[in-house]
Amino acid sequence: MDSVGVAAAAPDAGPGPAWQSKCPWGAPSTTSMSCSLADVMSEQLAKELQLEEENAAFPEVVAAAEGPFITGENIDTSSDLMLAQMLQMEFDREYDAQLRREEKKINGDSKVSISFENYRKVHPYDSDSSEDEVDWQDTRHDPYRADKPTTTPRRGFIGKGKDITTKHDEVVCGRKNTARMENFAPEFQVGDGIGMDLKLSNQVFNALKQHAYSEERRSARLHEKKEHSTAEKAVDPKTRLLLYKMVNSGMLETITGCISTGKESVVFHAYGGNSATEDKVISPECAIKVFKTTLNEFKNRDKYIKDDYRFKDRFSKLNPRKIIRMWAEKEMHNLTRMQNAGIPCPQVVILKKHVLVMSFIGQDQVPAPKLKDVTLSGEDMKKAYYQILNMMQQLYRECNLVHADLSEYNMLWHDGKVWLIDVSQSVEPTHPHGLEFLFRDCRNVSQFFQKGGVTEALNERELFNAVSGLNITADNEVDFQAEIEALEKMNEDHVQNHGKKLSTFSSDGDPPIYDE
Repeated sequence: MDSVGVAAAAPDAGPGPAWQSKCPWGAPSTTSMSCSLADVMSEQLAKELQLEEENAAFPEVVAAAEGPFITGENIDTSSDLMLAQMLQMEFDREYDAQLRREEKKINGDSKVSISFENYRKVHPYDSDSSEDEVDWQDTRHDPYRADKPTTTPRRGFIGKGKDITTKHDEVVCGRKNTARMENFAPEFQVGDGIGMDLKLSNQVFNALKQHAYSEERRSARLHEKKEHSTAEKAVDPKTRLLLYKMVNSGMLETITGCISTGKESVVFHAYGGNSATEDKVISPECAIKVFKTTLNEFKNRDKYIKDDYRFKDRFSKLNPRKIIRMWAEKEMHNLTRMQNAGIPCPQVVILKKHVLVMSFIGQDQVPAPKLKDVTLSGEDMKKAYYQILNMMQQLYRECNLVHADLSEYNMLWHDGKVWLIDVSQSVEPTHPHGLEFLFRDCRNVSQFFQKGGVTEALNERELFNAVSGLNITADNEVDFQAEIEALEKMNEDHVQNHGKKLSTFSSDGDPPIYDE
């Protein structure tokens, strides 16, 4: 190129050098428009500038917010595919909204919630709600929950050199133990240990694991037992149904609550209702004795029934649940005998399986105190002693019964006299152990009143002869019990040989005691 061409091209490049126009640090070619102070302070201008910035920053969000169902001006509705997609999207949103309402209704305030996440058509992030309004319960990942610790590779360590970490590391083991707590039974509350980055030692984790297994087995036993047995101060469903029927029939007006518990039964207080028959009068207050349907308490008490001639033929060792109903039936018969003889005792109202309804000894839901809990004066103590002596003689001679568990725990003090209760274990004197039970009752009564200061109280041997009418003369207690066992043996041999329930140890002058 010649020098003339260069000189001719130079004026076309502009007044400045060629590199100045391409330099990014050069001065802008556009000049700023000048505006007055009034335009700067104009509120309308500020709104327009803000709208322009929002449109430039969020062009897609605004378009999505408008949506095809809001504007619909630029939508091509001639396409069936577009219309179908629009209808399907609207249907999916309504379906998801219905699922959320059902999920909220089912969960309520429960600590354990369920989720219909797998059944939704639209993911919560695709819904109309903003990111701040997303309910974390609707998502599969909870951001507030710590991730589970990563497992150690098969080689047993991670890292290299001095940064190596083995599977026996205290921190790693602690976090693993915390994560393993999730495998415990649901009823075992473990708290939010993972969220707090809790680290449990092996000793603590093993103790918790053993306790969790014990609680799981115990809850399983209770769940199995509650359908078949009467628990402490509670009744099983079958017993509850019997009580409901009594209330619905009008026999009982209402059941107020539990007043006493024992090894064999639970006693409830109730207000009496109207009787279905005219000859049966229901007292205003009743006591409902529910015999426990668990067999543990009756395993060592079957001797009171299997050797009783009234129930011997019906006793079945292979079906011990029948013993419980027979136990309730036996108390009903014994109370009826005592009532006919005029002995103060609860009056039987009705017996339904293992539920016995009796009159209540007490007033205004307050049961009469036991003789061991009441403080009596010297005269009342002496009066109670002679009354019990008379009742024991009546029970033996007129009712043909031995209480077999007579003590200050089974005698109530009400209206200035003693009342006998709990006669389910009472047997006849012809029972193979009837005289032994009588001697034990005499010992309990004699010791209680001698400690109570009754000087006229007889000792157990004198009291036994006074009640039974026998004249056993023995210098010591061992010989006395030996003669009692000999009499019982004679009576048992007589019954086996002759088949008659005749008491061979009746006293002179008294009529022989026969079974009903």
